[in-house]
Amino acid sequence: MNVCIVGAGPAGLMAAEKISQAGIAVKVFDAMPSVGRKFLLAGKGGLNLTHSEPFDVFASRFGAHRAQVEPLLRQFGADEVRAWARDLGIDTFVGTSGRVFPTDMKAAPLLRAWLHRLRASGVQFHMRHRWTGWTEGGIEFETPSGTQSFPCDALVLALGGASWSRLGSDGAWVPLLRDRGVDVAPLLPANCGFDVQGGWSDYFSSRFAGQPFKSVAISFKDFHRKGEFVATATGVEGSLVYAASAWLRDEIQASGSAQFTLDLLPARSAEQVLAEVAHPRGSRSLPNHLKSRLNLDGIKLALLHELLPKEAMQDTARLAGAIKALPITVSATRPIDEAISTAGGVRFESMDEHLMLKDLPGVFCAGEMLDWEAPTGGYLLTACMASGVRAAEGILKRT
Repeated sequence: MNVCIVGAGPAGLMAAEKISQAGIAVKVFDAMPSVGRKFLLAGKGGLNLTHSEPFDVFASRFGAHRAQVEPLLRQFGADEVRAWARDLGIDTFVGTSGRVFPTDMKAAPLLRAWLHRLRASGVQFHMRHRWTGWTEGGIEFETPSGTQSFPCDALVLALGGASWSRLGSDGAWVPLLRDRGVDVAPLLPANCGFDVQGGWSDYFSSRFAGQPFKSVAISFKDFHRKGEFVATATGVEGSLVYAASAWLRDEIQASGSAQFTLDLLPARSAEQVLAEVAHPRGSRSLPNHLKSRLNLDGIKLALLHELLPKEAMQDTARLAGAIKALPITVSATRPIDEAISTAGGVRFESMDEHLMLKDLPGVFCAGEMLDWEAPTGGYLLTACMASGVRAAEGILKRT
């Protein structure tokens, strides 16, 4: 049986592992010169493998697609990811946020151990092979040596989304599947930054782009969370913004813009802030007064000046209200290629329970090319690996 896997990221590699462990030869193809490029980039600042929170909470992170993703996670979830890493000789630990990391925080040692095990089990890797579609009885690639085709009885497509195209996830597979009648939801940026409506002033952008807003909270409809994010030259990005990105993106699509409120001092109540702002300041300037009474200065104070009219800065009630709920309007997501991940992809309705395409028997899909999204925190990586396990199971059932 000729089993081919296109895409050498976590989903494709996990499928290759499970299939090869059953004694079946596997060929893995990828357009890039080396394996797991986005995986390595994700681990640059510390590889977040998964999350330690209770299963029900973990599964809830997949939102509208929880019902489709949860069965995959029950088969291969956070505990299984940690056990898999441990079996490769990589111990993990739980960080203060509940996220799970390798003890050395690095992706490269884990990937090296994984590839060593895959090669030892007979997995063959074909790099610089860009999939271009099907041929009679097989699949076709563009390679440095020209067009090549390979026989293929069972195929796992694990081609990623459309973010970070320089690492291989360029979404070029979408028309290939649509031409075969596969229902693919449009790919959209997820865990992404946003441009503020009208842009920042030159003063704010030049002085504060790249600086963080620490210990703040964002509210938008049903989303309320504390954390931090960063000002960019054109808007906002960072972990707290990423967490709200699906809500903001969908509102922009529906209405043209989205307005969230920013609490600059979530540890203080509105009454406390008002009392401190209203406290007599004598001869002190407003910046010195806010610094002294509320420890409010730097980028937080600059943002108030950026977004509030002068009369509001001098109005005690309006200023105190803005400190606790400052409206920020965003009008566009950053380009999809800048996003950490993407939403959209092959709709679950197009696949059976083992992620095989109903209209293309023997063709399975896995990883980020599926129509799901999740916040950062190890959720997407865990689900990608789980989908690889499920696709491999589907192929083994067909042997």
